[in-house]
Amino acid sequence: MRFPLRLTYDLSCYIAGNRMKKIEKFPLVLMLEPTHLCNLACSGCGRIREYADTIEKMMSLEECLHSVDECPAPIVTITGGEPLLYPQITELVAEVLARGKHIQFCTNAILLQEYLPKLPLHPNLTLNIHLDGLEETHDRILERKGAFKSVIEAIIEAKRLGFRVCTNTTIFRNTDLIEIEMLFSKLTDLGVDGILVAPGFDYEAVGEEIFLVRKDIERKFREVFEMSQRFRFWSTPMYLRFLKGEKALQCTPWGNPTRNPLGWKAPCYLITDAHYPTFAEMMEKTDWSRYGVGRDDRCAQCMMHCGFEPTVVGEIAKSWKDVVEMAVWNLT
Repeated sequence: MRFPLRLTYDLSCYIAGNRMKKIEKFPLVLMLEPTHLCNLACSGCGRIREYADTIEKMMSLEECLHSVDECPAPIVTITGGEPLLYPQITELVAEVLARGKHIQFCTNAILLQEYLPKLPLHPNLTLNIHLDGLEETHDRILERKGAFKSVIEAIIEAKRLGFRVCTNTTIFRNTDLIEIEMLFSKLTDLGVDGILVAPGFDYEAVGEEIFLVRKDIERKFREVFEMSQRFRFWSTPMYLRFLKGEKALQCTPWGNPTRNPLGWKAPCYLITDAHYPTFAEMMEKTDWSRYGVGRDDRCAQCMMHCGFEPTVVGEIAKSWKDVVEMAVWNLT
């Protein structure tokens, strides 16, 4: 199977349970950012700019775990910033796993080799490693010489130790897709378990001219979709069809709620209109009808996975063709 059987089972039961209870809005993935500190200053990163004035703030371990407890999502993405800079990161990972949650641990992998012996080799833990091109491109985007070499070495060691590893690649305006295909071929040879792709979206806090508008996304992702037929993508077929302009989807902003040192971020991972002290208050007080393509100008070009992959969950059941495609995809 493309995803671990336990994850597929837990997520399916969770979704079915919410539908039986007729709960309309429920989260799938908690985006937990215990710190926004980072050891890089990547082109296109909104976090270090948006939270420049509070970059030193961190969530306590107790706050992190309370956030995990108050949000029912079965998957927790531990991100940032660079989560390996969080002083209690090993304790946080252990406690989240002890709660039966599945973890996607997002890292730039600069410090990963040092931390691999400290992280639990657990079936619910996936290392999600950022990689935006081959050596010259990746080092330029991360603005750090040797970053690519560190990532590759970390992947090799993580796979040797038995960790599940996926990579996350952002496609920007100037991304060379021939290079990306070469990257995916290299990652496949290294034995990575999955590949995630997403278009670069213009954060409010970032001004660089590197991002894609919708027509550019659709053009580039027609080629990316062809790659998905040859490589082990974890991005779903329906989401990829949406990216290449074949499928119409609306955003589900509550599908991936974000908790960071300032509180529960609304309305989504990319746009900040407010921070709330509790998950329940964020869900209740956010006017979700205001957001999405055609509703808010800031959403016009967005096709990011954090908003649209949750939509796929609801859309699949509307078509037997989509159900079959998803089932075949997950079993291969």
